[in-house]
Amino acid sequence: MCGRFVLLTDLRVITESFNVQNVACEHRPGSSISPGQQIAAVLRKDDQNSLVDFRWGLIPSWAKDPSIGNKMFNARAETIAEKSSFKNAFKRRRCLIVADGFYEWKKLGRVKKPLYFSLQSNEPFGFAGLYETWISPDHQQINTCTIITTEPNELIRPIHDRMPVILSKGKESVWIDPGVKDADRLLSILTPYPSDEMKMTEVMGSLG
Repeated sequence: MCGRFVLLTDLRVITESFNVQNVACEHRPGSSISPGQQIAAVLRKDDQNSLVDFRWGLIPSWAKDPSIGNKMFNARAETIAEKSSFKNAFKRRRCLIVADGFYEWKKLGRVKKPLYFSLQSNEPFGFAGLYETWISPDHQQINTCTIITTEPNELIRPIHDRMPVILSKGKESVWIDPGVKDADRLLSILTPYPSDEMKMTEVMGSLG
């Protein structure tokens, strides 16, 4: 799973890295971003990449109670094409959730030690994500998202049985292209990121 991540990179670097032509959100750097917070994501609309705000924790459009989003901050790659909560977003509403790295916790007896995972290059990257728009009974619009997870690579496997899907630069444009409809093609890129291109760092102290 992925329940906490980091984004400290400057907005200018993000726009260059993800070829963003339209910035439609406030940049909110954070060293311990958690579900329920507003986060930055890249989507493709009107032939341009836009950086937008989403609340982390997907609320399906059909949901009666928005609190369902508290449990839906991750989606398993293996089931997104069939599961009612995600299948419509998988077909039409795919995004990249911008991050510098993420945390997982290693159990040491009764203590859980946070570990930080990032790219060897130290560059920002995009988690594969899905997004939805939910309309409240009083007609307020809430835009939410979820991070897709897959089986772990060799670096993460000793720590956790899942990892977030990190997309390489060559796969990012395919994932967010609304013109790509082939489910098999999309599912084929939701694979573990190469472990030799990642690094793990022990975190001193707690995350709060």
